Amino acid sequence: MITDRDLRELLDYQSPNMVLSLYLNTDPGAGNAEMHRQHLRALLRQVDFPDDKEVIERFFEHEFDWSGRSVAVFSCAADDWFRSYSLAIPIRSRIRVSDRPHIKPLADLLDAYGGYGVALVDKQGARFFSFHMGELIEQEGYLGENIRHTKRGGGSQATGRRGGVAGKTNYVEEVAERNAREAAEFATRFFTEKNVRRIVIGGTEENINLFRNQLPKAWQSLIVGAFPMSMTASHTEVLERAMQVGREAENKHEAKLVEAVVTAAAKGDGAVVGLEDTLKALNEGRIQNLLFLEGLREPGYQCTQCGYLTSVEIEVCPYCSGKMKQIPDAVELAVSRVMQNNGEVEVLRDDGDLAKYGHIGAVLRY
Repeated sequence: MITDRDLRELLDYQSPNMVLSLYLNTDPGAGNAEMHRQHLRALLRQVDFPDDKEVIERFFEHEFDWSGRSVAVFSCAADDWFRSYSLAIPIRSRIRVSDRPHIKPLADLLDAYGGYGVALVDKQGARFFSFHMGELIEQEGYLGENIRHTKRGGGSQATGRRGGVAGKTNYVEEVAERNAREAAEFATRFFTEKNVRRIVIGGTEENINLFRNQLPKAWQSLIVGAFPMSMTASHTEVLERAMQVGREAENKHEAKLVEAVVTAAAKGDGAVVGLEDTLKALNEGRIQNLLFLEGLREPGYQCTQCGYLTSVEIEVCPYCSGKMKQIPDAVELAVSRVMQNNGEVEVLRDDGDLAKYGHIGAVLRY
């Protein structure tokens, strides 16, 4: 599994030598290990870097256990540098050669599957899960006071007394609310420690609403959906349902974001669309959130001195008069820079009206 620290290392790694980046789908549902080995050999035949190919072949022959559903491998044999990450999510196989690791597919996975927190709740307690990149990171639970149901007719029928019928003064509701409040306090600590950036809640509608209302407003804003589920569900069941709910919520979020960006760009108000305007904003360090269609690749030109990026063919950098070189994928470089500057990357499955503007745009910082 790849962590935020691993991704930061990949983002920061640059070399005067070429880096070979390989993504291989090893999902058992897509074929057996021998079929995946054949696909690996076919990918390696596409590049002419014998030292890196030897390192990668040795890794798959002697170290890789063919578990997981895909794997990301990065090699720069000239620097004696090698990294591999087994992934719990299937990913399209590909191979790339550049002066830095090809991290765009990982940005896609992080956008879709990174930082999920799940709470299963009932009237007595809660179970909390942290999922990252399709894997369970940690699971903890909170158990509050046991709710003892008063026998019918056994308590005072006066409002405000134990056994009465008034709302929050009822014993059962008092205890349930206290348990929800303490579970919410536990949840905020757990989700903070695990760097959760989206939350899904499972349980009955009544218990979900009770728990949600006890969370601080900042954490309520991270809730992307809810679903009915038993407290005894396995973590696999929880993951599958949470990812489904999260994906549905993400699709709606992407559609609203695309609409907002296209509208704001038309007004010249805090957003841009199109590759050249997006690269211009990137050069100025203004991008807060980069949006682009999944799989988008566009050639561009980069200054060999200051790093200025453009989609327009020019020989001399307009900023420092340095020499421009052609690069195979300006989008990849844009992704790296935005993430290095602590911006967000939104990989779109359906880019809606953004398709009219080259499938790419951005929300600006200023």
